[in-house]
Amino acid sequence: MGEIFAGRYELVDPIGRGGAGAVWRTWDHRRRRYVAAKVLMQSDAGTLLRFVREQALRIDHPHVLAPTSWAADDDQVLFTMDLIGGGSLAHLLADYGPLPPRYVCTLLDQLLAGLDAVHAEDVVHRDIKPANILLEPTGKGRPHLRLSDFGIAMRKGEPRLTETQFVLGTPGYFAPEQLLGAEPDFPADLYAAGLVGLYLLTGAKPDAQALTEQYTHGVPPAPQGVPEPLWQVLGHLLHPDPRSRFRSATGVRKALAGVPELLPPETAPDQEEIEVFDQLPQLPEGFDAQGPSAADAEDPSQTGSFHLAPPNSHAEQQPAAPQGQSTPSPPPHPPTPPSHAAPLGTPGGAPAVPQQPYVQASFGTAGPPVAPAGERRPGPPPKVAIPVFLAALVCLAVGVWALATG
Repeated sequence: MGEIFAGRYELVDPIGRGGAGAVWRTWDHRRRRYVAAKVLMQSDAGTLLRFVREQALRIDHPHVLAPTSWAADDDQVLFTMDLIGGGSLAHLLADYGPLPPRYVCTLLDQLLAGLDAVHAEDVVHRDIKPANILLEPTGKGRPHLRLSDFGIAMRKGEPRLTETQFVLGTPGYFAPEQLLGAEPDFPADLYAAGLVGLYLLTGAKPDAQALTEQYTHGVPPAPQGVPEPLWQVLGHLLHPDPRSRFRSATGVRKALAGVPELLPPETAPDQEEIEVFDQLPQLPEGFDAQGPSAADAEDPSQTGSFHLAPPNSHAEQQPAAPQGQSTPSPPPHPPTPPSHAAPLGTPGGAPAVPQQPYVQASFGTAGPPVAPAGERRPGPPPKVAIPVFLAALVCLAVGVWALATG
């Protein structure tokens, strides 16, 4: 049995970790299905406010993965979303390298459809990159992506939670105007979407600064591996002047709609067929596809809440060992990723390791590999010292937000 949160959400196993929260595969006892739960791991006021903003997003769209519910238990908070098992575009690139242009057209159209829904809510995502674009496990069928991780998203006109000399996002995916201190806006999201498209076609992370330098006399020639019809769309998305880009995601989709008909046939005999398979680890003992095994099931209302350890602690809670036996020492956590806040003027271009997102705001869905037989699985989540009054602040902020937006 896993730890049960707020008498409803049973934490099963960790499937991702970021600077602001750990993501767990979770059994929802009320809805009788598995969900992903993001559990707050930090206690500073800025993190709490971003957490409140993120959980308040309610965007119901087939290509958006937004929070669906939230809960507070003593001094702990979490929100849940659909569980997506196919990994991210970063995983797909790591597995297959450059993707076929028609396949990329399909992915880009879905990403832009999701962005259109996000922008319709007056929300700027601010962290579009392959690691934050998740995939349903559709096998060899038509891919289905979901835009995720709204940890640093904000509505236009909302107060910023960082100092004006800092910009939030992922190094290498900043639009040029962001590095000059411009307020977050939709064209910056469209620019990042263009970088993602270029990445999918070439298999290499684009150098945004080098791209900008090529626009001295209009849109430069298509890079190697990018078909000209598709570059006519991407090239305008990547223009350093936001006024020269498309005005909206809808406009990009219209321009992209006729591109597949102009592409040459994909007849390369050595082209591996793309397959998006389920990358979630096996369920731990005591759980199956229908939830907790009947023999292990408990009444969630009778199970106490869990508590997280201090954010800088690497110790995990362990079950008490029987008398005379020692408790095995836990393996170390992976290093904490650096902050996604970068000073203005810092050139992007951190090393591209698609399967290891390096930004504080991101989290993956592929999760840890399946543990070999006999190896100890991760324990319950670490503790974090969040005073009760901060949890009350979160609940109050959520209520005010619901009244203001409802």
